[in-house]
Amino acid sequence: MPAAEVLLSPFVLAIFGICIGSFLNVVIHRLPLMLERGWKQESADLLGLATPETPVLTLATPRSRCPSCGHAISWHENIPLASWLWLRGRCSACRTRISARYPIIEVLTGALFALVGWRFGTQPVALLWCAFSATLVALAGIDWDTTLLPDNMTLPLLWAGLVAASLGWTIPLGDALWGAVAGYLCLWSVYWLFKLTTGKEGMGFGDFKLLAALGAWLGLKMVLPIVLAASLIGAIVGIVMKMSAALREGHYVPFGPFLAGAGVAVMLAGQARVLGWLGWA
Repeated sequence: MPAAEVLLSPFVLAIFGICIGSFLNVVIHRLPLMLERGWKQESADLLGLATPETPVLTLATPRSRCPSCGHAISWHENIPLASWLWLRGRCSACRTRISARYPIIEVLTGALFALVGWRFGTQPVALLWCAFSATLVALAGIDWDTTLLPDNMTLPLLWAGLVAASLGWTIPLGDALWGAVAGYLCLWSVYWLFKLTTGKEGMGFGDFKLLAALGAWLGLKMVLPIVLAASLIGAIVGIVMKMSAALREGHYVPFGPFLAGAGVAVMLAGQARVLGWLGWA
C-alpha cells in the first residue's frame, strides 16, 4: 500500500486530529488573552501611559499549569486524550476536576479529520480541508467563550480560501470570489437592517468575515444553506438555553459556532447533495 494511502487514511488522520485538537485547546484559551494584552498595550501607548511588566504569554510559553494549584503539567500528563482518561479527569497534584471540554475538543477534531479523510480520500487536498476544519473548531470555541472572532484567524482563513481556489485545489476562483462577497454582504445587510429597525446590534463584524471565509472555501451557492442551517440550529440552542436558564438575561448566544458548524457540515456533505436536499439542484 502506498505511503500516502496510509498517512492520509481516516484512522491516521483521526490520530493526527486528536493531537491537533490538543493544540486547539491552547489556542482557544490563550489567543483571546494575548489579544487583550495587545489591545491594552496599544491603548496605553496611544495615551502615553506606563504599563506594568507582565509574564510572557504566547501559544508556546509558559508551560501549561493547573489553574487551581499551579502544578506544571508534565509531558506524560499532556498526552492528548490518553492523559485525561488516565488521570480520570483530575489534576494529579490537587485532584481538581479538569474540564471535559479538553478531551471533547480533541475527539471532535479527530473525528472531523477522519471524516475529511473519508470525504476526500487519500489525496493531499485532504490536509487542506483538515486545516480548514481545525480553524473552524478554534474559532467556534473562542467565539463561544468570548463572543469574539479574531481577525487574525478569520482573515487568513478567507485569503487561504481564495488562494487555494486560484491554485485549483478547491473550487473555481470565480465561485470562491463571489462566495466571499456574498458571505460578507449577506450578514452585513442583516446587521444594518436590524440596527436601523431596532437601534441595536444583532451580531458582530467577525460574523461577516467568517461567512465570507466560508464562501471563499465552499462557493457562492453554499452561502445561503450555511446561513439557514446556522440560524435554525442557533435558534433551537438559544431557546433551549433560555428555557433551562443557561442563558442569562441580556446575554445572547454567539452566532459564530453555528456558522462554523454549518460550514463543516456543508463541506462534508458536498455541494451537489446539499443543493439536492434543498431542491435547488
